[in-house]
Amino acid sequence: MTSGTILYEIGNLMRRDGTGVATYARTLAEAAGRLGYAADGLFGVQRTLQRGDRRLNEVLAFDAVDERESPTTLQKAWRHFRYPFNALIGLGPIELAKGGLVTGPAPDILQPFRRAFAITRMIEMGAAHFSLYGRLAKLRLRERPWLFHATHPVPLAARGCPNVYTIHDLVPLRLPYTTLDDKKYFYRLLGEIGRTADHIVTVSEHSRRDIVEHLKVDERRVTNTWQAVDLPARLLARGDDAIAGDLARLFGLEPGGYFLFYGAIEPKKNVSRLVDAYAASGSTLPLVIAGGSGWQNSGDLRRIRNERFLNFRIDGNVVRRERQVRRLEYLPREQLVALIRGARALLFPSIYEGFGLPVIEAMALGTPVVTSTASSLPEVAGDAALLVDPYSIDDIAKAIRTIEADADLRAGLIERGYVRARKFTPAAYEERLDRLYGSF
Repeated sequence: MTSGTILYEIGNLMRRDGTGVATYARTLAEAAGRLGYAADGLFGVQRTLQRGDRRLNEVLAFDAVDERESPTTLQKAWRHFRYPFNALIGLGPIELAKGGLVTGPAPDILQPFRRAFAITRMIEMGAAHFSLYGRLAKLRLRERPWLFHATHPVPLAARGCPNVYTIHDLVPLRLPYTTLDDKKYFYRLLGEIGRTADHIVTVSEHSRRDIVEHLKVDERRVTNTWQAVDLPARLLARGDDAIAGDLARLFGLEPGGYFLFYGAIEPKKNVSRLVDAYAASGSTLPLVIAGGSGWQNSGDLRRIRNERFLNFRIDGNVVRRERQVRRLEYLPREQLVALIRGARALLFPSIYEGFGLPVIEAMALGTPVVTSTASSLPEVAGDAALLVDPYSIDDIAKAIRTIEADADLRAGLIERGYVRARKFTPAAYEERLDRLYGSF
């Protein structure tokens, strides 16, 4: 790895269900590439890799893993004993063939990266090492990068170069009841990163203040770069008729004829209150909830499936069964963009976000936004969204009624949303990133 090479840790980018951190990692690497840096990617895999066989390792990196597959008690004990000591000598990445043997959309994930490296069970080994020794596991790199940048907190560090870590938010510490993280481990890991990192990057002023105050990090070592909204030009160029056709064919929806929430269904997203507020609003427009299953969401899913949202419609001689609250699983990017563009409004009353990417994506696509007064969301949305108290069902319901009925309000929010979204374009993001990397 020559001068000007940045080694990115990109574990979230390899997740099949997509995450906000994955979007961040891809956008970050693409921006670095446009700035002239050589971006390499590093991630963990479940399969045992074979040194010297890059083509086979490419296959193993993308191998399907049965979600029901779990280690035996003996395997767990052996790993618990072995992993910390394996990491003592350093974790050695293995280079994969890139775009050689594996076909389909999976290897396209690695397009922004010049080279791809993997380590078998990298995070598990690093975590075991950190839990035992209280130190970040070292990466044993054959070629030293100019900089190592982890796109989320990981128990890893590279020798002989600056180590930069992105901390998106402190949700597991600030709202421990909303996540399933090992809080003791996460607390200690962030403390060690705060103490040893050459620099910390975050994505909002709210998160920056949290990191400085609660991790006791010198504010000069924490930079807010915000995030970028980088929607493919081919999707932005699609006409209204094409979007209307997609909505009708794929979802049975009409432009402007539904509300949308998208994101993982998890406690911080506030889906239960959103559904209750939607019911209280009396709206006859469907509420579409799109995204992955997340966690701790049994109550949310019960509300979404509640029979009170079941309607029957006569269509000619056929009685059709329809739901007012509709759940869609994880969608391809093209379909999600069509859903956003066609919505009467995005409803995103989250109780905590490090940034809140759906807010700016919706604005960039010309969709009015209702979001919350909590965490980073007011600073990200500016004056271009209708803000609500996320803990008040009445407040959310009132906003739903208002934005449904008031066409002038929607038009004003759309106009201001386009202006606000320009603050988070790829070009604006590159300027901020260039200043950050230029400081090393």
